[in-house]
Amino acid sequence: MNPVESASSSVGIGGLTGIIVSLVCIAISWWALQNLKLDLIIRNPKGPQGKLLQLLLAVVLGHFVAAFVLDYWGYTQMLRYMF
Repeated sequence: MNPVESASSSVGIGGLTGIIVSLVCIAISWWALQNLKLDLIIRNPKGPQGKLLQLLLAVVLGHFVAAFVLDYWGYTQMLRYMF
C-alpha cells in the first residue's frame, strides 16, 4: 500500500468514525430528551412544532457531546507522542 492510499484510507476511516459517533450521540440525546417535560415550556409538545424542537435540541446536544468525545479521543491519541 503506497502512502497516498494509506493517508486517504486513514482520512476516510476518521470521517466514518466521526459520522457514527455523531449519529450515536444524537440518538442518545433524543432518548434522553424523551424524559424532558416540554409541556412546561411550549404549548403543544406533541404537535409537529414540538417534535421538531425536540429533534433540533437532540441534534444540538448530540453535536456538542460528539465533539467532546471526538476531541477527547484525539487528545488521547496525541499522548503517545509525549513519551
